[in-house]
Amino acid sequence: MSTVDMKMDPRWKRLLSGGSGAIWIATIALFAASPLVASGSLSEAAVLGMLPFAAVLAIAAIGQTLVVQQRGLDLSVPGMLAFGAALVSGLPQWYGWAPELAIAAAIVLPAIAGLINGVIITRFGVMPLVVTLGMNVILLGTVFAISSGTPAGSPAVLAQFAKGKLGLVPNAVIVAVVVIGVAGFIAHRSIVGRRLTAIGVSERAATALGIRVTLYQTMAYALAGAAYGVASILYTGYVTTPPLFFGDSYLLPTVAAVVLGGTALTGGRAALVSTGVAALFLTQLGQLLRAVGWPEPLQLVAQASVLLAVVLLRELVPSIARAVAERRRLAVAS
Repeated sequence: MSTVDMKMDPRWKRLLSGGSGAIWIATIALFAASPLVASGSLSEAAVLGMLPFAAVLAIAAIGQTLVVQQRGLDLSVPGMLAFGAALVSGLPQWYGWAPELAIAAAIVLPAIAGLINGVIITRFGVMPLVVTLGMNVILLGTVFAISSGTPAGSPAVLAQFAKGKLGLVPNAVIVAVVVIGVAGFIAHRSIVGRRLTAIGVSERAATALGIRVTLYQTMAYALAGAAYGVASILYTGYVTTPPLFFGDSYLLPTVAAVVLGGTALTGGRAALVSTGVAALFLTQLGQLLRAVGWPEPLQLVAQASVLLAVVLLRELVPSIARAVAERRRLAVAS
């Protein structure tokens, strides 16, 4: 196959433009290179310590994917995660709630916050960035009010579960696989998922088909809030006493995981499974950079650079392919 043919082949075009397949290859390459960059980076202890954080990011990124699919961008991720963590840790410690009720509240209340986001965006036509940024501020203020500025500890039963393993597989990873599997099945095999995809592709076309666009878009924001709640619960159980505003460090990675996973920022088909793989890639990348001594600010720069590169590839590769096709057309015509 010639260079020109490779550029014109749809499989190469999808790969080079940062489609879903690219992140699988990049993840395999990263894990293969990790021992060469930092010895011990793939030891059992290192991998088992990394996987729960990858699971948390993957679940949070699923929520972000649902929003991006509807041509939005959720800036309330930090507040949602902090809110869920404050509920699941603070309600039992300060208000005497049973851990089971606190866990339920940490899923339901962020889902309600997401529902409010969706209603304001769809019913009143306010930009998603403005609405979710405002919700983020409200939730962070609520966290401070609930906690009085003092983090609470995880319920013992939650910590035991989050730190536990089934054989060699951390429970957090099992939860993430279940969440991604269920979300992927709904997105690609159910009527609800197909309608969400249709709306993401074209709201006008979906409306013409009789799909209740407002209802499904609002549902997407509510489901995103529930996903953030699940992620916050796992994080709280694993670290035991989460910092109040730990969610700040998850905003950029959730967006990066969505883009690296192959979901377009312009909406459409949600690549949920590949988003989970992208979360694994980003978490391992962060661990590798820490192993070689990079501070957290430089790690964020690395993540942003990867994100920028993928966005540029998605813009450049189709343009290059069109230019090559045009040259070939002119050559044949002459």
